[in-house]
Amino acid sequence: MENFEQRQHGERAILVSVSVQLLDDLDAEEFRLLAQSAGAEILEHVSVQRQKPDPKFFIGSGKVEEIAELVRALDAELVIFDHSLSPAQERNLEKVLKCRVIDRTGLILDIFALRARTHEGKLQVELAQLKHLSTRLIRGFTGNLEQQKGGIGLRGPGESQLETDRRLIRVRITQLKDKLIKVQQTRLQGRAARQKAAIPTISLVGYTNAGKSTLFNILAKSDVYAADQLFATLDPTLRRLEWDGIGTVVLADTVGFVRNLQHDLVESFKATLEETLEATLLLHVVDSSSPNMPEQIEAVESVLKEIGADAPILHVYNKIDLSGDTAKITYKAPELPDRVYLSAHSGQGLDLLSQAVQQCLMGQLQQFDLVLKPAYGKLRTQLYTLNVIQSEHYDDEGDLHLSVCITPHKLEQLIKQAHLPLDEIVGAKSFLFHRVLEEFESKQE
Repeated sequence: MENFEQRQHGERAILVSVSVQLLDDLDAEEFRLLAQSAGAEILEHVSVQRQKPDPKFFIGSGKVEEIAELVRALDAELVIFDHSLSPAQERNLEKVLKCRVIDRTGLILDIFALRARTHEGKLQVELAQLKHLSTRLIRGFTGNLEQQKGGIGLRGPGESQLETDRRLIRVRITQLKDKLIKVQQTRLQGRAARQKAAIPTISLVGYTNAGKSTLFNILAKSDVYAADQLFATLDPTLRRLEWDGIGTVVLADTVGFVRNLQHDLVESFKATLEETLEATLLLHVVDSSSPNMPEQIEAVESVLKEIGADAPILHVYNKIDLSGDTAKITYKAPELPDRVYLSAHSGQGLDLLSQAVQQCLMGQLQQFDLVLKPAYGKLRTQLYTLNVIQSEHYDDEGDLHLSVCITPHKLEQLIKQAHLPLDEIVGAKSFLFHRVLEEFESKQE
């Protein structure tokens, strides 16, 4: 069998979209975007209709010959299928087409490899690639894999090159899993510290290219890479910030999801997606201008279900500047928001997002009635800066009565920073805050 050496990217490619009645139909435009994101030069896009997949080629032999003629006529180097192919189907297609063939999973992995920037991201990509490659070794990426090793320094107990490569890949997969476990332990330590400090974590999830990173940058005043392309960001990003009306939160941006994401890919990226498992609130960012919005929402919810994420979800319908929707909040129950319509690009509706998040976090946020003496104006200024004051009035003695909505942790932190006596300024009705007060006083003693 011929060997087809893999180049970095930029190959002249023919795309093959297959509509199979027994399987979910895929979005042809999204497939083109995936190929372009990998750097492919698209020569032709072939559409195929099938009642069911062919065991040998996935598509019919007549279509295979037709694509083979296109490969020769257009001098194509690569054929990409928008479905998962078995290793045998890939080998059979390569024999006839006389060029490399990859499936949807291989294409997504190639994009992941291009996008990974951090140590953790690269580990996860390599693990997913090796798992995918381990069933396809016979394709011959190291030469004749059935040839036994020989020569000085290479003679062994009769082990074939194929067996050696499989063994080395198994060893490397084990090493990568061990390294990712250490990354996971580091994440757990940071997460435990946040939970101990009672800091809410808000995780952005959504279909790729829905605008998560753009929204993240606005909220966190950050510069995470954001572009109008699939999988623009792959690595998870966490920022601690002071959110007006809410207080201290940790905001997490995660990898975008896509339809028909293979289980192995989800499994390999669980370390990244774990931020969604422990989140206090999930912001599901939706591209409201996409014609495939319902399918994209379903794909995200499917992955969230697969990884066991059960945190409350607030749907953020982004890109209303393109869809024509108006900025608004819709509710599934009184005081319990379900959707926020906004535009991260134009800024429309961002104030409504703060309001909706505040209402969703009422389990974390609490109402406190504070009494501040005239000399405690610095604390009032800090509370106003956070935009957590709901009402205020002065009594006959000149003391300021404030009604604030804030997390107990943040209120305690502000009072500590101002070096103020808690018992003189707080008239708390919350049992939880009394407990925080008692713990704080016991530490002072």
